[in-house]
Amino acid sequence: MTFIQHFQLWLGAFLVLSLFSFLYKDNPFYKLAEHVFAGLSAGYYVGLVWQAVIIQQLVNPMFNDGHWWLAFPGFLGVLMFARFFAKWSWVSRISLAFVMGNTAGVFLISQLHGLALPQTASTMMSLDPSRGFGATLLALIVVVGVISTLIYFYFSKEHKGALGVTARVGIWFIMVSFGAHFGYTVMARISLLIGQVQFLLFDWGRSIKAIF
Repeated sequence: MTFIQHFQLWLGAFLVLSLFSFLYKDNPFYKLAEHVFAGLSAGYYVGLVWQAVIIQQLVNPMFNDGHWWLAFPGFLGVLMFARFFAKWSWVSRISLAFVMGNTAGVFLISQLHGLALPQTASTMMSLDPSRGFGATLLALIVVVGVISTLIYFYFSKEHKGALGVTARVGIWFIMVSFGAHFGYTVMARISLLIGQVQFLLFDWGRSIKAIF
């Protein structure tokens, strides 16, 4: 390996170990690595937005393809910088209002077609026994889970009697859902940890062996 490759490996190992040092306590090495990570992320996203949004989706279409109507969203983007000036900060509300309204409309449709309608369709699976015991049982569990969970969030009537029992069943379904999401998150973090440990043991270890 070249000197530059060794330097990159040792720098990466130093930053990884600095981040891991927070397991002991907060310290200057952890703060240094944290600030480096935040700074690099901010710089990367600024460059990404400049190239992928401003250049490719605004400047090039306007001057190369003649799409001059893009000057309107570009002007709205410029108005966002008015927040840096106290006297004119109210002007940025025009852009914020447009972005929030447009985003709400787009996400309403996407959530409706991507989540609400498919989930509604999934609760209407056939309970026909001819589909097999497993499929019928799964469909029944889905229906019971959806109805009991919705009843748990029904606060117009006190949860007593049959309504209270159904609401408690809904709590169990909610806890199972939260547990599954938490387990998925933990698995994702563990996979990141495994990748960093492999980097320290194999990549950095190979560099240490080559030097010493």
